[in-house]
Amino acid sequence: MRTIRVETSAATILLTEAPEPKVRDRQTGEIAKDANTGEALMTIGVVYIEEGESSLIKVTVPESGVSEGLALGAPISLPGLVARPWESVFNGQQRHGIAYRSAAVTPAMFPAAMGATA
Repeated sequence: MRTIRVETSAATILLTEAPEPKVRDRQTGEIAKDANTGEALMTIGVVYIEEGESSLIKVTVPESGVSEGLALGAPISLPGLVARPWESVFNGQQRHGIAYRSAAVTPAMFPAAMGATA
């Protein structure tokens, strides 16, 4: 499936769930790895706010892309954020959704208030 770049410059993104290892197989506890590099993958929960609307999403990030200094509720940056539609059949039922992936997760600043003067 096609990967779609997500433009984040006009969005506020807040960390809602701390990074944790992405589990590939829940029965065995196997950690998911990047198909190209073999690096362990992590997931984070974020609220993505843009134009007065918000969405809670999970984002996959390579372990080396998780920066120090992340705090729950604080703004973050997701460089290289992409969305990939997916679908699968599980127990005879078709499922679908959007998977999000970023090259990194780093602390950011809240956007300056509109019309504010320095």
